Amino acid sequence: MKTLILGAGYAGLAVATKLKPTPGLEALMVEQNAYHTFETRLHEAAAHNTRVTLPLTPLLRGTGVALEQAQVDHVNLDDREVKLKDGRVLTYDALVVALGSVTNFYRIPGLAENAAELKQLSDADEIFNFVNRAFSSDYQGNRDIVVGGAGLTGVELVTELAQRAQLLSKERGLPPFNIYLVEAGPKILPILDEGLRAKAQKTLEEYGIHILVGHRLMQATADTVTVQTASGEQKIIEAGKIIWTGGIQARDIVSGSKLEKGPGGRIAVDDKLRAKGYPEVFVIGDMGLALNQDGKPVPTTAQHAGQQGRLTGKNILRMVRGEELEPYEPTTLGEFVSLGGLMAVGWMKLPWNQKLAITGGIAHVMKRASEWRWRASID
Repeated sequence: MKTLILGAGYAGLAVATKLKPTPGLEALMVEQNAYHTFETRLHEAAAHNTRVTLPLTPLLRGTGVALEQAQVDHVNLDDREVKLKDGRVLTYDALVVALGSVTNFYRIPGLAENAAELKQLSDADEIFNFVNRAFSSDYQGNRDIVVGGAGLTGVELVTELAQRAQLLSKERGLPPFNIYLVEAGPKILPILDEGLRAKAQKTLEEYGIHILVGHRLMQATADTVTVQTASGEQKIIEAGKIIWTGGIQARDIVSGSKLEKGPGGRIAVDDKLRAKGYPEVFVIGDMGLALNQDGKPVPTTAQHAGQQGRLTGKNILRMVRGEELEPYEPTTLGEFVSLGGLMAVGWMKLPWNQKLAITGGIAHVMKRASEWRWRASID
């Protein structure tokens, strides 16, 4: 069974590392980079140049999965073809689409053209280089940073940037820059309950971050953003760097006459994570619209992507052996938000659907532990 795995993010890599050399299985991973990126730690790379990648070749050793370093251009499910950017066309018997998401700029004028993102390593490098330039003695221009979106990525990024700014300020004798966190909704971190959210907000305030909730970003230029309050008042914020973390959408590179798509362009899948109408195609991670036990969309998080990938890897082996596939039963083990250094807030799941709220250094350790578990699962 000729099997293609598109993408080496959390979902795709989890598939590949669950496979093993099996008679009748020929597996190929297609990924544009030679490494896997810990996307949940890109904020650390953006602020501190932390290493957040792992080379793929050692991770695939012993799996029976070959690696093709190439970029996918288009996937035609009706013809069972994957077209690559270099013009080559690959065919398959089974397909895993795990190509992740792209930033959703919501057609805000000037935003896509002028804002940095935080989706890949080059984005983190761009932000890190700006911060270093902003603290050089010969830097001319605005040094302030505006971050749009106060979800997980936005909050983790601003706290790390604030910590980095404090460090560079002491080292180089320059005042720290202003950091503005702009959020259209009424609160930061809507994934957390009120108690944990309050602790997170207090930490941001102690860093001196300007929190602008209820402010919709209306327009961006090279060095300004225009925001609007709920009452309709507009104001302009000047900035040396604009970063947008306010939304994602599935990559729009898959076509098929029977394909069903939902919010954010995510592809509807059945309880085995197969695209509806295409039983040979698994769609997992940010691109797949999987549903939980209550019929609600599964969050686009690394832990759920990993769960989907591990199950899909096992199910591919079952397909080769002619066995029945296992259904997907998502579970959220917890959620932790890094707040710079050794500070974090979050919760972990306890028996009988109870949640244990954790803050401070222990929460930081728990967040790191989840990353260690992920690393162990792909080794």
